[in-house]
Amino acid sequence: MKRKTTRRKAPAKRAAATKMKKVQPIPAGYSAVTPYLSIRGAAQAIEFYKKAFGAKEIMRMPGPDGKLGHAEIKIGDSRVMLSDEYKPMSFFGPQTRGGTTVLIHLYVKDVDATVARAVAAGGKLVRPLQDQFYGDRTGSIEVSIFTEH
Repeated sequence: MKRKTTRRKAPAKRAAATKMKKVQPIPAGYSAVTPYLSIRGAAQAIEFYKKAFGAKEIMRMPGPDGKLGHAEIKIGDSRVMLSDEYKPMSFFGPQTRGGTTVLIHLYVKDVDATVARAVAAGGKLVRPLQDQFYGDRTGSIEVSIFTEH
C-alpha cells in the first residue's frame, strides 16, 4: 500500500518575515549627495536657516544628552542633515576644529533678498554680492552665531 505524503505550506506571516524588504539605493526625497553638518548649537542653526533661507524642518531627533542627535531640513529642493557635535564619533564642527573647509553653494531666485535676510538673521557678510564673469551673482555669508552647550 502506497503512503500519500503531503507538504504543509509555511504560514503566510512566517514566509513574509523571511523576505527582506527591497529598499531603493537613494531614498525618495534625497539626492545622491546629501550634506551632513556637525554644528555646536544645531538647534539654533536650524532656526537661522529657517529665517535666512526659508528652510523647512523635516524631522528632529533629540539625543540622550539634551543635544540634537539628528535633524533634517529642506532648503529649496535639497535636504541637509545636521546634528550637534558628537565626540564618540569624532563628529566635530568648525568651532572645535578651528574653522571649516566646507562651503555650501545655495542657488536662489533673488540673491540680494536672500543675503539681506541672512544678514538680518545674524549672518556675517564676508564677500559682498558681485556679478561674476560666468554669469552668476554671488556673495558669501559666514554663519558663526551659534552658542556653545
